[in-house]
Amino acid sequence: MAGKSGLSGKGISGFKISRLSKTNPPKPVVAKGGAEDYAAGNLSLYPPTPATGIRHSKTTGSPGTETMSRTYRIAGIQTDIQFGQIQQNLEMIIAHIRQLAGKGVFLVIFPECSLTGYCCQSSEEGLSIALERNSPPVESVAAAARENKVHTVVGFLERDGTRLYNTAALLNADGTKHFYRKVHLPKLGADQFTVCGDEYPIFELDGLRVGLNICYDCSFPEPARVMALRGVDLIVLPTNWPPGASTTADFIPNARALENNIYFAAINRTGDERGFHFIGKSRICHPDGHTLCEANHDQKAVLIAEIDPAIARNKHLVRVPGKHEIHRFNDRRPETYSAIVERQTHG
Repeated sequence: MAGKSGLSGKGISGFKISRLSKTNPPKPVVAKGGAEDYAAGNLSLYPPTPATGIRHSKTTGSPGTETMSRTYRIAGIQTDIQFGQIQQNLEMIIAHIRQLAGKGVFLVIFPECSLTGYCCQSSEEGLSIALERNSPPVESVAAAARENKVHTVVGFLERDGTRLYNTAALLNADGTKHFYRKVHLPKLGADQFTVCGDEYPIFELDGLRVGLNICYDCSFPEPARVMALRGVDLIVLPTNWPPGASTTADFIPNARALENNIYFAAINRTGDERGFHFIGKSRICHPDGHTLCEANHDQKAVLIAEIDPAIARNKHLVRVPGKHEIHRFNDRRPETYSAIVERQTHG
């Protein structure tokens, strides 16, 4: 496989790389976990081949001004995180950034709270391990992203004065930094003590429009739809899914991708932390809802996929020309959705 992909190199032990599949309709590439790592030369890609029977635009721009679209290689790191061991987590993150830089990866995604850990038991404990946005660990990841020219999404507990947030940082290859604060907060781990965010920003990375959610955010369809209506190509979801979230992991990423015709990358952690086991099951989904690449297990893995924003931007899907065509946005009836924005309290 390495000979076919042309990708190899020294690696981080314990990580399995997803393999190339050439089936059509496509089967997901599965990263099985185990002893193989980067050094085995198994780093392969999944090309963004549309499913049979659906036509997708391959160009962008208005008629007469079309330009061929660019594809982007993205990676997700399904890995264990050590609670409060920021230096250890930092070293792991930087090692992956350096390894993937040599593989042509444009964007790498780490799990929720990957710098700090998640399962704190009080607000005071959370604040004691939380990081400010300009703290040395965050700056170190930003420096690695800049030096290796790899856009990087990394999660951490953020301290802002006396407030605690569950935050994902998008650290760009050009040195700029963006941040997203988790909006929907379950009664679980650090989220029992964090303050919710209040916006869904979209960031453009060399032509790729990226939005961020964190974990429980994906259980609500509205954030993804808001970002899709604003033009997002890819939603990135760093997450910490425990066993009770297995159904979410199995179905929600694909549903969010399908209903909005966008790419969706859900990257979960592995391991155990303070009585909670984390189930992995990371996946990257195509705009037509199928799984491009997955790690359908609770072991360490690296997921790789090639994505094409032109596919996500074409909301007009033609299955049988003139007989079976749908438009993901133009067919909406927002005048019938008013109940969605009404605040209601249920028992």
